[in-house]
Amino acid sequence: MDIQQHILQLRDELNQHNYNYYVLDQPVISDYDFDLKLKELQMLEDAHPEYADPHSPTQRVGGEITKTFNTIFHEHRMYSLDNSYSKEDLLDWVTRVKKGIDGELQFVCELKYDGASISLTYENGTLQKAVTRGDGVQGDDVTANIKTIRSVPLRLKGDYPDKFDIRGEIVLPFAGFLKMNEDRIEIGEEPYRNPRNTASGSLKLQDSAEVARRPLECLLYNITGTNLNIKTQFEGLEKARAWGFKVPKAAVLVNSIEGVLKFIDYWNIHRHDLPYETDGVVVKINNLHQQDELGFTAKAPRWAIAYKFKAEQVSTRLNEITYQVGRTGAITPVANLEPVELAGTTVKRASLHNADQIEKLDIREGDVVFVEKGGEIIPKIIAVDLTKRPEHSQPTHYIEKCPECGTPLVRNAGEAQHYCPNYNGCQPQIVGRIQHFISRKAMDIEGLGGETVALLVKENLINDYSDLYTLTKAQVIPLERMAEKSADNLINGIEASKDIPFERVLYALGIRYVGETVAKKLAKHFKDIEKLKAALLIDLIAVDEIGIRIAESVVDFFALEQNLTIVKRLKDFGVQLEISSEELASQTNKLQGQAFVVSGVFESVSRDDLKKLIEDNGGKVSSSISSKTSYVIAGANMGPSKRTKAEQLKIRIISEYEFLKFLE
Repeated sequence: MDIQQHILQLRDELNQHNYNYYVLDQPVISDYDFDLKLKELQMLEDAHPEYADPHSPTQRVGGEITKTFNTIFHEHRMYSLDNSYSKEDLLDWVTRVKKGIDGELQFVCELKYDGASISLTYENGTLQKAVTRGDGVQGDDVTANIKTIRSVPLRLKGDYPDKFDIRGEIVLPFAGFLKMNEDRIEIGEEPYRNPRNTASGSLKLQDSAEVARRPLECLLYNITGTNLNIKTQFEGLEKARAWGFKVPKAAVLVNSIEGVLKFIDYWNIHRHDLPYETDGVVVKINNLHQQDELGFTAKAPRWAIAYKFKAEQVSTRLNEITYQVGRTGAITPVANLEPVELAGTTVKRASLHNADQIEKLDIREGDVVFVEKGGEIIPKIIAVDLTKRPEHSQPTHYIEKCPECGTPLVRNAGEAQHYCPNYNGCQPQIVGRIQHFISRKAMDIEGLGGETVALLVKENLINDYSDLYTLTKAQVIPLERMAEKSADNLINGIEASKDIPFERVLYALGIRYVGETVAKKLAKHFKDIEKLKAALLIDLIAVDEIGIRIAESVVDFFALEQNLTIVKRLKDFGVQLEISSEELASQTNKLQGQAFVVSGVFESVSRDDLKKLIEDNGGKVSSSISSKTSYVIAGANMGPSKRTKAEQLKIRIISEYEFLKFLE
């Protein structure tokens, strides 16, 4: 056998042993024998670099140093999940699902592992990149670190698609976590706080060799892509397992909500027997065509929901109530607690939400309170232990003036929160607005973080976000922790933000109630900032799904002279405050006032492209048929009940080809 053949044979053999050990948990050789074979392969590769392969088992030891993690856009967005905390929530979800799709429902129940979300991209059977979830639209490239995790296959086996993404969680098993902490304590280091945070932090370590030393695992649960030849979620799990991925075996396919509830009841008790942290169950519609029909909201799929197990509770003393000022001027009361361990982390603070919540629970300084993690993430106070209340305890009087600038607070009718109205002079509001402006979903200014913004304001280098475009390298270099390269990155990042499209700039302005989705609708309707600025209340309410509260907020924003000045400066600096001519060229008002329901499987254009064509031409896409529906665009496998309803309401059913011809 020649050298090259021997190298290839060793690689195949070691890959199979890796799979047996880390995925199947069924090793067939000893660790010693495995190490001998790995050393032999390493020696052969060192002696014959012409046969090097980045996907060789020898590459799993790491050693690559990554100083900065590049930000990469996800080809397919990573959505978050809507949460439920009761069986009633689940039943409501099923009711909503049944309104949106036809046919019998099957559900896939999977455990919700508490780790760091990851998206792996494979092309022609080899791992190409690994990207963190980030904000769902873009994340950090951590490929070098992920390659060290032995349950992540570098090469696939079997009949896999040419290209696809697979999503999962990077977790740290309890046994490995305990061993890591024992080793740290032995050398006098502080132990890690919990497995989830340790797993997440591992992904951003600069030295991949250090990552390789950590016993991380990757549990996969969702395949994403086009032309995958997969018809159901459960089939996808089985195929992924056959290709070499570690897919948890707890997942089951059930035919009723009763089966879902049975799965939840079982794991609510037995989750403590698992080798990993888990905080709930994810329920998905099994049929991928039905998933496609249901689609997504702005943040989450309509075809899946997470049921969260009851949160862990502890009691501790509330030492002091302080107050924070947000970028909109909203005041948030904060409970400063005697530090206490809760769900693997030390909790020192908890939100008290607003004055009504404090009054409802009668929360006072000095009380012993019960704390839980809302969704096991954000600590909140759920009750007071009145049996331990100090004898001379006094009721909490909510503050009347802003804790930062001393301005009397206001509370609008029908709203729970108090606000500081000092829009132009309250520093936390100023800093908060600029921090929002530079955030990832807004202007995404590379090299500029929240702490640097606060420092720039403190040094009087900026007073609003338009001032960012006046900054020079000479001004920022003297700042604390600002080296020459950092200064270059900051100035270049600000310059690059001038290419951010209008809809994201509109979101970045920080108009109250104008989130990402609303900003898109307003940008599409008004086309440029001048038309939006001149819009009357009645004009804004006429925009689809824009209510009175949003409309009043937009009018109030542009009524402030300072905001008009800032917007004019942004325009003068070259920030995109209108839809580009290229985008405008692809938009018309041909479908103005018409509502479409898209149902079925299409041949010449994807469902998402159809929806985009409708919206780009002024139409509205609805998920369900009603008397307000203008047309139903029907593809193959359109549900019979939708067809029947359309016929009953005398709504015209057209094919994708008729629709495209109509647009032409």
